[in-house]
Amino acid sequence: MTDITERLSTAIADRYRIQSHLGQGGMATVYLAEDLKHDRKVALKVLLPELAAVIGAERFLQEIKVTANLQHPHILQLYDSGEADSFLFYVMPYVDGESLRDKLDREKQLAVDEAISITTSIAGALDYAHRQDVIHRDIKPENILLHDGQAMVADFGIALAVSEAGSTRLTETGLSIGTPQYMSPEQAMGDRQLDARSDVYSLSAMLYEMLTGDPPYTGSTAQAIVAKVITEKAPPVTTVRDTVPPHVAAAIQQALNKLPADRFSSAAGFADALTRPTSGPVTAAAEAQAAPELPRVFSARQFGMVAGVAVLALGGLLWTWLKPAPTPEMSRFAVTIPDDQAMNVNHGGTTVVLSPDGRRFVYTGPDQQLYVREMDQLIARPLASTENARAPFFSPDGKWIGFHAEGAIRKVSLAGGPPLTITTASSSFRGASWGDNDLVVFTPSTSDPLYSVSAAGGEPVQVTTIDSATGEISHRWPVVLPGSKAVVFTIFDGSSAAEAELAVVSLETGITTRLRLKGMHPQYAPSGHLVYGTNDAALIAVPFDKDRLEITGPPVSLLEGLMTRISITAEFSISPSGELAYLTGLPPEFSLVLVDPDGAELKIIEDVQDLRGPRFSTDGNRIAMELSEGGVLDVWVYDLREETLTRMTFDGANYPEWTPDDKYVSFSSTGSEGSNLDIYRTASDGSGVAELVYGAPEIQWEGVWMPDGQSMVVREIGTGSSGDIILVGIDPPEDPVPLVNTNFDERSPKPSPDGRWLAYRSDESGRNEVFVRPIPGPGGKRQVSDNGGTEPLWSHDGSEIFYRGADGNFYSVAMRTSPTLSVGRRTILFEDSFVPNSAHANYDQHPTTGQFVMVKGTATKSDLVIVLNWREELKARME
Repeated sequence: MTDITERLSTAIADRYRIQSHLGQGGMATVYLAEDLKHDRKVALKVLLPELAAVIGAERFLQEIKVTANLQHPHILQLYDSGEADSFLFYVMPYVDGESLRDKLDREKQLAVDEAISITTSIAGALDYAHRQDVIHRDIKPENILLHDGQAMVADFGIALAVSEAGSTRLTETGLSIGTPQYMSPEQAMGDRQLDARSDVYSLSAMLYEMLTGDPPYTGSTAQAIVAKVITEKAPPVTTVRDTVPPHVAAAIQQALNKLPADRFSSAAGFADALTRPTSGPVTAAAEAQAAPELPRVFSARQFGMVAGVAVLALGGLLWTWLKPAPTPEMSRFAVTIPDDQAMNVNHGGTTVVLSPDGRRFVYTGPDQQLYVREMDQLIARPLASTENARAPFFSPDGKWIGFHAEGAIRKVSLAGGPPLTITTASSSFRGASWGDNDLVVFTPSTSDPLYSVSAAGGEPVQVTTIDSATGEISHRWPVVLPGSKAVVFTIFDGSSAAEAELAVVSLETGITTRLRLKGMHPQYAPSGHLVYGTNDAALIAVPFDKDRLEITGPPVSLLEGLMTRISITAEFSISPSGELAYLTGLPPEFSLVLVDPDGAELKIIEDVQDLRGPRFSTDGNRIAMELSEGGVLDVWVYDLREETLTRMTFDGANYPEWTPDDKYVSFSSTGSEGSNLDIYRTASDGSGVAELVYGAPEIQWEGVWMPDGQSMVVREIGTGSSGDIILVGIDPPEDPVPLVNTNFDERSPKPSPDGRWLAYRSDESGRNEVFVRPIPGPGGKRQVSDNGGTEPLWSHDGSEIFYRGADGNFYSVAMRTSPTLSVGRRTILFEDSFVPNSAHANYDQHPTTGQFVMVKGTATKSDLVIVLNWREELKARME
């Protein structure tokens, strides 16, 4: 191993392990490496030292971001880029195959059909990138990788990043971007303002070589080649290989024209001309050069032959006009999402949904906020006021997004504006669908049948009836069929996801029919099939007559590795236009950990499917928490001394809190009647039944006991409210007293140990910050965090407030509450690598040891895959 390689290996040892040297190109040295975080092989490319010195790290890393999100089935992704010990590097997938250069070196020339197939695949990738205003600038056989018969464009946009970053300093050092044999004339002359037509030229030059064995221009030196590129006309491809079809030769000649204006304006146009003899006009010069010269005098026989050819050509032209439109090409690709917009799958609902026209998708991102991304864009945009959302669904016209958040089903316009409430639904909501009759069919909680409600709001109407005699406990994840005359859904009996069964209900007769298929989350495909997930992570399709509501054929497995959830849903979405989106991999698992103030961790509960809101008892011997069993969040208590875990509730419950005397655990729940969320409590020793503590017409989202045990601080949500905080007398009952009542979103209330001060977080400044104000007042508020903060928690002696910072660190702020309030120094305790909760502190501090109890989530290996024109693939698979 050379000294340079040893230096590089040391510099990147925390992220990559170099395995071997693969080669060196004009811009970079290539290594085979192991991505340690993701346990995969990658191609690690390190810019040549002289190039890195000219460019500079900051500029290169800034410019390369432009290309980091290109997503196309024939574009090799950019995984990573960075700087280490003066090395500038970028990382791409390792393709276990060969380059087009390797293939040409071995075979010299390719079959015409194969050469055109490779070229059109590359043209599709180029056309996609050009529409994102990204030009490759270095199309050549070395940058085309062949894998499983597919062509992949590598180093896409790297030349652009190098060129933009290096600016004119490149030419000053003698370095250049591009390869002479494939450079367009304008690139060879040093024009930096290149457009799509430059890549079209390079692609045509590469096709020329695939067909003839040599590029259009060769020479003994790079300077000689460049001179020919600028001044000479390339000989027609048919002079070397007369079996090349005339329309292919003509298209190549047009794409090789000196002036960009004389070439095809797009890579798509070039591909079209290669594959369709009558796809469009070609220049007279190109036709003349492509066609062999005809004799000036014809014999009778020659005339007859030419006439016959003319008749055949006319017949071919008529067939081109009259034949059916070609079937749209199916395209499958994984979508890369920037880290600051990363998909959030840590919730009990669906994550992604396609629009009805298939042109965009909506997903849950950071803080479970909804993001919308157009198919032709690289960056998503957040939808305002949709934090803590899950299970998004589109209106039939694609103009609205419905979702569940904070105890209600809401809708928000993609054109902008605040969310509007449709109806209430508990935190254990299990899906909704918007029919073209403007009714929303939904499941309010994990123990409910289906209901329907007008999308404009109103009183819900029950649609199905749970058959308890057969063991049913809920009807989940409804999807309204086209025409809004029936709904398909999932029947759950509470045993396991493997026993979930598909069903359909007629909205005209009210009759529910079991479809006798084990599965979850059925959706209707426009090809006439039901598509659904299974507990063993498969996606299945079965022929279905939507008018007779009957299965009409056997099921067929479509793919494996689909992400499914214990809430009995599968992570996929089908658009009426025929597109498919799905998530692969396993949902995250969670652990409960004890964390020392210096960040050292000790796991006490491992690998459960959902875990939230841990709370120490006042004596520190027990921890109450939300934990999921069979897709339902309930309150459980872990005894630290006996190491036992006991279930405390059975109807769904959230946000447990201990009473100051530890005799009870309170929580938010709809109760056994399935009403609005109210505050209940149950004896902590497991005796007795849960009793109502505080109920009101508004949704009582969480309640935290005051130190006297006679009153609570409650966050409630009313109509049009994002969340207000009130003080409620419990023993004796007293009317609520508003503590924080604004037009902003207040969450995570926590009274101080002496009961005089309230810590909470609010978005009133435009971002989440932690504030403190007096209880009950009067008096103003004080801001505690300084650069974004959530989930405040008082220390047990009231001398500190802890919170999560927006910068990824966990903070402590010194507080003085007597005789007046003062905010002291902020200190970073440790890096925050734990699972947050935007609505409620997802951690607690032990009353004596100072340890924190926190939730740790496993890294989820998941990809979002989009399949365009999937309808045709589905039809073919089902034949």
